[in-house]
Amino acid sequence: MPDTDPTPTAPGGGLVPAPLSIDGPYRSAVRLGEETALAAAPGTEDTARWLRTTLGAAFGLPLPPGSDGATDTLALTLDPALPAEGYRLEAVTGWGVRITGGSPAGVFWGAQTLRQLLGPDAFRRALLAPGRAAVLPQQTIEDGPRFGWRGMLLDVARHFLPKDGVLRCLDLLAAHKLNVLHLHLTDDQGWRIEIKRYPKLTGTGGWRERTKLGHRASPLWDERPHGGYYTQDDIREIVAYAAQRHITVVPEIDIPGHSQAAIAAYPELGNTDVIDTTSLKVWDTWGVNPNVLAPTDNTLRFYEQVLDEVLALFPSPFVHIGGDECPKDQWKASATAQARIAELSLAGEDELQSWFIRHFDRWLADRGRRLIGWDEILEGGLAEGAAVSSWRGYAGGIAAAKSGHDVVMCPEQQVYLDHRQHHSPDEPVPIGFVRTLEDVYRFEPVPPELTAEQAAHVLGTQANAWTEVMDSQQRLDYQVFPRLAAFAEVAWSRLPAPADRDYQDFTRRMAVHYTRLDALGVDYRPPGGPLPWQKRPGVLGRPIDGAPPNV
Repeated sequence: MPDTDPTPTAPGGGLVPAPLSIDGPYRSAVRLGEETALAAAPGTEDTARWLRTTLGAAFGLPLPPGSDGATDTLALTLDPALPAEGYRLEAVTGWGVRITGGSPAGVFWGAQTLRQLLGPDAFRRALLAPGRAAVLPQQTIEDGPRFGWRGMLLDVARHFLPKDGVLRCLDLLAAHKLNVLHLHLTDDQGWRIEIKRYPKLTGTGGWRERTKLGHRASPLWDERPHGGYYTQDDIREIVAYAAQRHITVVPEIDIPGHSQAAIAAYPELGNTDVIDTTSLKVWDTWGVNPNVLAPTDNTLRFYEQVLDEVLALFPSPFVHIGGDECPKDQWKASATAQARIAELSLAGEDELQSWFIRHFDRWLADRGRRLIGWDEILEGGLAEGAAVSSWRGYAGGIAAAKSGHDVVMCPEQQVYLDHRQHHSPDEPVPIGFVRTLEDVYRFEPVPPELTAEQAAHVLGTQANAWTEVMDSQQRLDYQVFPRLAAFAEVAWSRLPAPADRDYQDFTRRMAVHYTRLDALGVDYRPPGGPLPWQKRPGVLGRPIDGAPPNV
């Protein structure tokens, strides 16, 4: 029998996010060595490959194929009695490790837990020194997620992140058991996806002449041209890489606002009877842009053809069409827009935007997909079948859920990771409200106003990383981490009410988790504040004082 005294270390090796239950850990050790075999049941092959790539490289383990039941084995199995993304991890001295999942995804999340249990060396890409052992304590972990949608938005339109950076981002999401990457591909400042039918979308729309440094009120400019885009093969690679990690990539193509890059490439898409759209360039600053799409049949056909290519690349059941921050001034001044309003017997410009959204809701539904958009799509009437990303607060999500529509909660006051992390003047390019690690940890995605039936429409939650002032991978790391770890626990773990959450326990586990982030090379914000190279003195932000409103 193993020694049953608990180890003095953090329970479960300081796991983040916290699992449902841990039996142990005990003092008895389980070792994975050169003789350890890897037994993979049908359906778990992706996780087996991932384990050989990661743990095999980190510890110099060959992990040859083996059979479940033999000693010194790492076994991957499926049990449909478990929740779909749930898993059971059993580490038994004298035998090995078995990870049982309710689905292949559950097995993969169990493998992420195993990696954490093996310590920070498991997060390195090569063996540090001969003889470094892969060891974990004997224990059994039962686990499964609270939400099915556990996501992060990555804005690659404002500042382009090369493909390798996106693949790295997917690895970091997987390490935190997040399963949705919302990829914001188009905006006023750039178009980032190759559309073969319309090459000028990237040829012209993929590049801007210069870039505002800091907040839009800043006097500073980066005079270098900025841009880039993903080829369709790049997108296929990103999607396949994500799928191997059981992550869904949700594409966003903005309609009808946030569209100046598209209009700069194809001026006929804009309101040509109001402004000279041929004079427009890809926007070089930030904010809400007045140049929106014209409500014409030509615009509808153009974006249908764009989306035809998008659907061929992304198997995601959801396609995000934006729908936010669409000023109506040009439509009010446009004879074409007013004629469309009259033709359709619409009440005004809000309903004209709703007409746009409803058109693509039907178009996507006819192709077996679902439309999701920012909560402005509620204005003028919500398209049947559409889901809502509630970003301006909780109110849009509450209204949508009460109306029977699915919701992803991502209120800017709580989980916009571009917002500053501290009130100190040393914070680089401080934007918005202070949202500390503890603030994110106490975020609750399901509003108490919802009944159980209404709350079932909350698909999950998402943290958003808008990159207006994140012009490098280093800046992205600083803003996203360590807060994404707290968010991941909110999305995965069944936590008590916000005021009752044990933040001290979370910080103890984070002390372990920081060593994993160090091994991964993540340039996170240290608990004590920014390091000298993380500061951006003289670059103007837009800090907002006080606590964020609960709206």
